[in-house]
Amino acid sequence: MKVQVLASVMNETMEHIVNHMRIDSDAVIINQCDRMQEQQMEYKGHNVRFFSFPDKGVGRSRNEAILRADGDICLFSDADIIYEPGYAEKIAVEFQKNPKADMILFNVMVEKDRQTYHITERRRVRWYNCGRYGAVSFAVRRESLLRSGVTFSLLFGGGAKYSAGEDSLFLKEFMDKGYKVYTVPVTIGREESGDSTWFAGYHEKFFTDRGVLYHYLYGKLAKGLSLRFLLAHRKLFSGQAGVAQAYRWMKRGIQEGAHGK
Repeated sequence: MKVQVLASVMNETMEHIVNHMRIDSDAVIINQCDRMQEQQMEYKGHNVRFFSFPDKGVGRSRNEAILRADGDICLFSDADIIYEPGYAEKIAVEFQKNPKADMILFNVMVEKDRQTYHITERRRVRWYNCGRYGAVSFAVRRESLLRSGVTFSLLFGGGAKYSAGEDSLFLKEFMDKGYKVYTVPVTIGREESGDSTWFAGYHEKFFTDRGVLYHYLYGKLAKGLSLRFLLAHRKLFSGQAGVAQAYRWMKRGIQEGAHGK
């Protein structure tokens, strides 16, 4: 069972990024930059393909990687992910243990103030709790992914109109089509600390964008789940926005999503 990293990066070189991320499996890397180029190298006995494109947007680059993938298991990634030794073997073992799983979500450690999830048990993911997981936790059977026809939204995520959420929409659409997703309490890497490419604080745009996302994720339940989100995480943004104001912004985003603006 071949695990293949599908990474979205910006203005990188092939040699630097595979060393920096500690790649130890096959990989397809999409480099957003100012040129078009295709490169290939053997690294630690694995095949790494590196494609440079002038097109911008994390959703677009992830979709480009999917088109070029040929591994059994696709592991989505970013330039700031540092993998642990043996990550590919850990992933392969979990899929062998659970032949029903079309996708498995793994722990990637992040700084406490950026942590949206921490997996502590093996369980199936459902529609009502799929919004907390980032794409770098996703490992998916390529056959299931191609059969599903699911791709990453070009409306959400870095370089798109709305700042984040392409991973949640991807996961929900995949499950809506009947594919099974599970969590496992297995850590495969960590996120390198540094400035986020999309997060600039808990301000009006953050909450408005999240409201748009909640419309697409939850439909008629968006307002109620928005309030639940704000109450559960109010300590994170208490110094920047009150719950009432943040809720108004989220409701504005929900309305914007509903009207397709």
